[in-house]
Amino acid sequence: MQGLIGKKVGMTQIWNDNGVAIPVTVIALGPCPVVQVKTLEKDGYVAAQLGFEPQKAQRLSKAERTRFEKAGAEACKILAEFTPDSEDEVKAGDVVTAAALEGINFVDVQATTKGRGFAGVVRRFGFRGGPMTHGGHSKRRPGGIAARDLPGWVDKGKKMPGHMGCVVRTTQNVRVAKLIAEENLILLHGAVPGPNGGIVRVTKALKKASK
Repeated sequence: MQGLIGKKVGMTQIWNDNGVAIPVTVIALGPCPVVQVKTLEKDGYVAAQLGFEPQKAQRLSKAERTRFEKAGAEACKILAEFTPDSEDEVKAGDVVTAAALEGINFVDVQATTKGRGFAGVVRRFGFRGGPMTHGGHSKRRPGGIAARDLPGWVDKGKKMPGHMGCVVRTTQNVRVAKLIAEENLILLHGAVPGPNGGIVRVTKALKKASK
């Protein structure tokens, strides 16, 4: 399987064989039941739809409950599709665990970043701001925003104060520090997007050799 759904637990540190402390992010990866298998003949592409986080069946619509019952899988809150490996033969009702990423050295992690609310240009884009002394009247303001000449309006995409965070971001080529398959945990070197408890998608690295 090319990837799994998981939940960010938090950050800690481990020590390598040379006694060097490594900051790691702990992710609870799976187990993910296979809810549906997409085929080339029927759907036009090949994929396996995985679920994550058990859900009470009565909280789902009748159509949603029927999908899980037909697959023989427990109801889940989160659904996502991943491409199976060529040697994988998955079917509805199977359960994919963290062992699917055994031997992988680099992964890509996708998650929703922390929401920061309304932010100014200094925090949102790193503007320097104006002078804080000698009568400066533009301390944390964006400054002039329109063109002096024609057309005289604000260009699209101008960096201005606004909503910050709460967007989907992907961190590529994150090194796998350790995989604890029996506990469905993966330890990634460094930080990954999102808050503790947030849902993440972990896939095999696209741009770097995984093994």
